[in-house]
Amino acid sequence: MDDFAHTSSGVPVRPVYGPDDRAADPPPPGAFPFTRGNYPTGYRGRLWTIRQYSGFGTAEESNRRYRYLLDQGGTGLSVALDLPTQCGYDSDHPEVGEEVGRVGVAVDTLADAEILFAGIPLDRISTSFTINGTAAILLALYVAAAERAGVPRAKLTGTIQNDILKEYASRGTWIWPPDPSLRLIADTIEFCAAEVPRFNAISVAGAHFRDAGATAVQEMAFTLADGVVYCDTVLERGRLTIERFAPQVSFFFYTHGDFFEEIAKYRAGRRRWATIVRERYGATTGKASMFRFGCVAGGASLYAPQAHNNIVRVAYEAMASVLGGVQSMFTAAWDEPFALPSEESATLALRTQQILAHETGVARVADPLGGSYFVEALTDATEERITQVMADIEGHGGMVRAIEDGYLQRLIADEAFRLHRDVESGERPVVGVNRFATGEPVPETAAYALDAAGRERQLKRLARVKAERDAAAVRARLDDLARAAEGDTNLMGPLIDCAGAYCTVGEMVATLTGVWGEFQQPVVF
Repeated sequence: MDDFAHTSSGVPVRPVYGPDDRAADPPPPGAFPFTRGNYPTGYRGRLWTIRQYSGFGTAEESNRRYRYLLDQGGTGLSVALDLPTQCGYDSDHPEVGEEVGRVGVAVDTLADAEILFAGIPLDRISTSFTINGTAAILLALYVAAAERAGVPRAKLTGTIQNDILKEYASRGTWIWPPDPSLRLIADTIEFCAAEVPRFNAISVAGAHFRDAGATAVQEMAFTLADGVVYCDTVLERGRLTIERFAPQVSFFFYTHGDFFEEIAKYRAGRRRWATIVRERYGATTGKASMFRFGCVAGGASLYAPQAHNNIVRVAYEAMASVLGGVQSMFTAAWDEPFALPSEESATLALRTQQILAHETGVARVADPLGGSYFVEALTDATEERITQVMADIEGHGGMVRAIEDGYLQRLIADEAFRLHRDVESGERPVVGVNRFATGEPVPETAAYALDAAGRERQLKRLARVKAERDAAAVRARLDDLARAAEGDTNLMGPLIDCAGAYCTVGEMVATLTGVWGEFQQPVVF
């Protein structure tokens, strides 16, 4: 593919654009269908939330990093959980010892959550959790920890990712089959609408489709299709209207290096979602139709060779995100392809957003690229392709069927192969990898590893909690959870009760698995 003739998704690009290449001018920012942004004055009223994705080792270590980042000017937290927590295992499970605290913080019980957020004003700081299979359980722990600290649940702000469909297709931290998993997600949405009105119950995440190899167009199309499934699931219950819960549905993406394609992706996604919510669900208010999204600048677009080039990549990706109208962003550190970010590299990533916000002037004007012949034409072309991909999935029987029979996985695998082939051949240029390569070694960094003492501290705390808690209360709360899972009771109340009794994540997961069973991944050829 000629890298000048097409975007990275294959959308044709001509050398010059003029007035005849775009449709009529879109409505101004703040007006349906929000192509030019959700708010009339853009970021003048409020900047995007500036986060850094962080979490490692024990709750004590992560708490220190969170407080440091907030002291440095961060305006929100983004919590990384270790794989045992994400997959529903306690730190003392015999099969997960080497993974405890490795790619995120270990959270086994309410005791860990209390330490993790100690000294952080949860009524003023927005907290995002990258968590899916165990999202409802982590939300229960967060609510319980906040209330122990004197912060009522109604004042909590933040997001749980809580998007299980993309886990089946692209990431793998699933636990239960689709039907009970969708039931649990709908429970969290109903719970947040009623009791945690400032908290996003779901962040439908295209980022991991992109990580797995999907194009920018596929990333947006698959994400919106997932959003439709979640909205359908809630509405089928007949207890909430779209106006009641849609404002607490958010989205999450990766921003990669094709600058204008990423801007067009977000503008097209915002317009397509607003149109879906109005036409499919009959929403009448702008608030219900708004497409609100967070993103990562960095991630799979970063490389280990000539690693300091990643600083430049992240800066351009962050700017594209802002020009696309992002509401919340974290910027990856330059050393993330090969190390847990150091305090120094994490601070530089934070400063990248702060320089963008306070020095470049890009936040002065809402949608400053609106009306550009090229940007408007590319937005139209991108939306057309997104619509085509969504129609293909719908024609296949919808997202759940496409996941269960492996169709979606095959589409992503095909694109991942093409991307790998194009980078290997040099057809997809990557500076320092297949263009202008020098063979210089990866920079030396102080790699983080949870030492034996840290792991032992985590295991001792878990053992102490188990020994000191009220065993009868634990058993009673888990029995209540099992009975609720067998019926149609909203599970958030029983889960919060379990959290308050210091039941472990693993115990709650095992209880639900005893009722629902486990998901079996299809074999994809």
